[in-house]
Amino acid sequence: MLKLQRVSAICGLLRVLVCHGVSAVPSLALAEPDPSMAVSVQVAGKTFVNKGLVAFGLIPSNFTDSTGNTLGGIGSAIAVKPGSFAPQGDGTFSGTFIVQPDRGYNVQGTVDYQARQHVIDFVLSPYYGTANLSFTAAEQTLQLDYRSTLLYYERNGTRTTGLDSLAIRPQQDGYPQNVLADPPMPIPNATYNHLCTDAEGLALNADGSWWTSDEYGPYIYRYSSTGNLIQTIAPPPAILPMVDGKLNFTSVVDPTTGRAGNQGFEGLSLDPSGQTLYALLQSATIQDGGSDKTTSRYTRLLAYDIVNDMPTLAGEWVVPLPITNKKGNTLAASEMHSLGNGLFLVLSRDGDGHGGGDDHSSYKQADLVDITGATDIHNTVFDSPTSPIAVNGVLNSSITAATYTSFVNYINDTQLARFGLHNGSPADQTLIDAKWESLSLESAHDPAYPNDYFLFTASDNDFITMDGISVGVPYNAGLNNDNQFLVFRLTLPDTNLPGR
Repeated sequence: MLKLQRVSAICGLLRVLVCHGVSAVPSLALAEPDPSMAVSVQVAGKTFVNKGLVAFGLIPSNFTDSTGNTLGGIGSAIAVKPGSFAPQGDGTFSGTFIVQPDRGYNVQGTVDYQARQHVIDFVLSPYYGTANLSFTAAEQTLQLDYRSTLLYYERNGTRTTGLDSLAIRPQQDGYPQNVLADPPMPIPNATYNHLCTDAEGLALNADGSWWTSDEYGPYIYRYSSTGNLIQTIAPPPAILPMVDGKLNFTSVVDPTTGRAGNQGFEGLSLDPSGQTLYALLQSATIQDGGSDKTTSRYTRLLAYDIVNDMPTLAGEWVVPLPITNKKGNTLAASEMHSLGNGLFLVLSRDGDGHGGGDDHSSYKQADLVDITGATDIHNTVFDSPTSPIAVNGVLNSSITAATYTSFVNYINDTQLARFGLHNGSPADQTLIDAKWESLSLESAHDPAYPNDYFLFTASDNDFITMDGISVGVPYNAGLNNDNQFLVFRLTLPDTNLPGR
């Protein structure tokens, strides 16, 4: 069990801070973040405020789950279990994360890693002071306790696999009218007939079932509370990976049309009502410019009506992703969270930081996307792979894209320093991780600020550790890269999020 020493009250946090030579007086004097740290933006005529970083936590890179495998990659998706988050009356909050890794340690090729989710309890002790904490003290602000692991299976009890899809299981009779019938499914080969799953997005239903989005299809799967597949949603033909007009689910090479390799439905979120499911493609389809990072900016956001047993495509919009200043490359979307009323948080980033290509990151942000004035292209010619929304990165003039507004900056030097973290060398444990891929929101339960929320976000460490176990086999990735968690406090006006 992952059982780190908890700081369960403000007085406990005070003791930790004093031990590390940092006065906690500013923290105790403030009921919310110091106003000097606030950054405001205007979207749709309303003011959204990032009040700053308020907590940090981590899971050690070599921690193992109950199956005996390294517990890594969990930042691919996180969600707070419905009804679990609550204030404790002493300035702290408790709750439970459901976290979902992707397809396992696959630096040297894909492995037979069964998709899964983990249950992790947490205690949040927000730090609102302006003084810099030590790294050790900062870790006490978000304490994490591993509880259990649930594995994913198909309807017949067959385990899923993370192996690359080199074959296709034929479509079942009755699809798509039959909710229990599947479309053509990705499998490793004809003899190993297991569903290939590179799990990314996660959205929890009130009945205990959940939706998982996948890179291979890219498909959206609904699982029962026991981890068994219930149904599959296939996207329009424009998004399905095809080579010369035929389905090809491999992630090793790009198709000729459809989602680019390893650029499937990275983002998944239910709207606050729980009646609409949104999925965001990580970057442009191949025909829309996705074959090159300099032209892959215009990606697609899909909405499915899930009120009935058979989900139906109810909307589709173009989202313009940010571009780096250095090389003009698209910063692909790693997660998305619906705020309701046509507004979303979208996490876009580079691949630099701890465990990445360079120690210094230039962009990691949770930004605001507004689709209220965008063109709805679902059930139009643009759902065909022969009618791209953009050619060589130039958007079709008949389409109005969503608006994209910079908002929560993960790599603000002042905010990182408050929690003993930094951006850029040295590449030690206090360097911010490279790959942040998850978002979850919960009310701050503050009557004085009813529109305030905690934004939880976690990194995908790619299972990188010097003391790892992958499907029962020990490995050394040459680096210890912890799964890091950050918590921000935001003001989100006139959203219809639950929990206020």
